[in-house]
Amino acid sequence: MAQKVRHQLFLPAPLSERLEALATRPGTSKSAILADAVTAWLDRRSASALEDRFAIRLDRMNLAIGRIERDTHVVLEALALFIRFELSIQAPLAEDDQAGRALAARRFEAFVHQVRRQVATGRRTLQPMTDEQP
Repeated sequence: MAQKVRHQLFLPAPLSERLEALATRPGTSKSAILADAVTAWLDRRSASALEDRFAIRLDRMNLAIGRIERDTHVVLEALALFIRFELSIQAPLAEDDQAGRALAARRFEAFVHQVRRQVATGRRTLQPMTDEQP
């Protein structure tokens, strides 16, 4: 059995009457009711303290995610517009133009290789060019 400490407290008359009414039910006591109430109140306070502690950090993370989402939409829209522009100015290849298709395949492979290299090195194309960047 857990050690119990005696406390003396004062309650307003209406609250005391409600406590008396609850304590008359079988299997309950004033001490058990008050212990449950104080435990619940303290648990709520500790949850609130955790929320207060991490709320600022979570707000910052939420703003950062919002900026990332916005930037991603801008990049995707720019890519879509660029692809649409390129497709509108390029003449389609003839069905029997094997040399043109081979050249297109090599150019596509070079493009994929360049994207892979940029992502692997961590460089970003939209950043200002420096002397050491190609």
